[in-house]
Amino acid sequence: MPTILKHVGVRIVTLQPGDVIANVCVPGDIVLEESPEGWWTRFVGDLGEVDSYDAAFPSYQKALWTAKAAAEFQAE
Repeated sequence: MPTILKHVGVRIVTLQPGDVIANVCVPGDIVLEESPEGWWTRFVGDLGEVDSYDAAFPSYQKALWTAKAAAEFQAE
């Protein structure tokens, strides 16, 4: 079950192992997903498309900080 945090009205969804973006996220969500490379910050578009930065972050905290900054930009 994912963890959902709201920051400036934007949902930041932290996926757990086995969670699927399409099953738990809605357009406008920012997703944090762990992989062997680190933590990915992903963005769910209006049609459900998913985009992300070019590289994973080394820690959850760095990914979360980036997600919060993106949420503030998105909320403007």
